[in-house]
Amino acid sequence: MSLKDFAATLPDFAKDIRLNVGSMLTEPSLTDQRKYGLILACAHGTGHKPLVAAAEAECAPKLSPEAANAARAAAAVMAMNNVYYRFTHLASNPEYGKMPAKLRMNVIGAPGIDKADFELFSLAVSAMNGCGMCIDSHEKVLKAAGVTAEVIQHGARFAAILKAVATIHAATA
Repeated sequence: MSLKDFAATLPDFAKDIRLNVGSMLTEPSLTDQRKYGLILACAHGTGHKPLVAAAEAECAPKLSPEAANAARAAAAVMAMNNVYYRFTHLASNPEYGKMPAKLRMNVIGAPGIDKADFELFSLAVSAMNGCGMCIDSHEKVLKAAGVTAEVIQHGARFAAILKAVATIHAATA
């Protein structure tokens, strides 16, 4: 099932979300790798299996195997990092922020695709997961790579749309 078909199953009260999915799928200012990588990373980031299946079907013909794996890897490593780094940021005791994380995250250094694209996927999942420390870290790398604020904003927008799709579908399906 395509992502648009999946969104069409949402109830009428979520018409705006359905329209936003259509806009996301036709966003002209992103390369296919960025657009479909964001969709796949964010779908995996929601953890909603029916949405993941629709995103996988939508993205399969648009992404190389390397880009698809990088999107999945961004969601996986952010599922871990966003919890840990949000903890170190929110904890009253600053000692935790000084301790080594001792978390394996080699994929960040060698994602198998353009580093900026991987960072964009990671930023979007971090936005979905509410980790300000991770958002700031990924945004800094993206800005240093010359990625515009508009592209970064698209990442956050895609995360918001796909989180809404997953939430509504889980509550109403």
